[in-house]
Amino acid sequence: MSGTPEMKLAVVGAGGRMGQTLIRAIQAIDGAVLAGAIERPGSPHIGLDAGELAGVGHLGIPVTDDALSVFVGVEGVLDFTAPAATVAFAELAAQARIVHVIGTTGCSPDDDAKIRAAARHAAVIKSGNMSLGVNLLGVLVKQAAKALGADDFDIEILEMHHKHKVDAPSGTALLLGEAAVAGRNVSLADHSVRVRDGHTGPREDGTIGFASLRGGSVVGDHSVILAGPGERITLSHHAEDRTIFARGAVKAALWGKGRKPGLYSMLDVLGLNT
Repeated sequence: MSGTPEMKLAVVGAGGRMGQTLIRAIQAIDGAVLAGAIERPGSPHIGLDAGELAGVGHLGIPVTDDALSVFVGVEGVLDFTAPAATVAFAELAAQARIVHVIGTTGCSPDDDAKIRAAARHAAVIKSGNMSLGVNLLGVLVKQAAKALGADDFDIEILEMHHKHKVDAPSGTALLLGEAAVAGRNVSLADHSVRVRDGHTGPREDGTIGFASLRGGSVVGDHSVILAGPGERITLSHHAEDRTIFARGAVKAALWGKGRKPGLYSMLDVLGLNT
């Protein structure tokens, strides 16, 4: 063991499935220690021991709804909540000058603008997906989209998640869409097709199609299909356990410790930002 102090981390949304997974990941990864657990006001988890809630035993850290009092005593916060909550936490994290790791999806352009403003004062690491595999997939999608031109190859992105997911397309699907348009040097806003219904006419060249499936307990399946004349390439990632996202988030926080303020991504954390 080195003499480097463990990084004190807080988890917001500690009572949810992802929050509990994050607590377990912190306990399992060297260099990190849980120092705070936060839930929304009125949550039935308020006052419970965070470790017992997550199934890792008593840690002496009660779940609280007072985020500010926790933030001033930690070095980083892990946030997989909801857009409105994430924006509020971003402001608090900026005030406290702590690392803010954001895995929240479904943020609007206005939400993203507020997060970018917070990143002027603290290190913010935001990604539609925290797993190594998905971020590697994004790099491959960018390369494939660049190599296979829009005149010959159409790109479709298919994703499936559990029936409780509330946003579509998923943050990961959008991450992959951004990788595809980066390869072709165009804008996703100008080239994405989110809905097809009725008599749509022929597919417009250069567009990126999205399809979202919901059902059961699927953690996350994503496929990027590049369909050309007489051949089709499919690049896929299947998440079998949300622990992969939690591990990535903890590693992102450790990477962000001591970084200058700014908005970073998992590509920065993994050294894949090309």
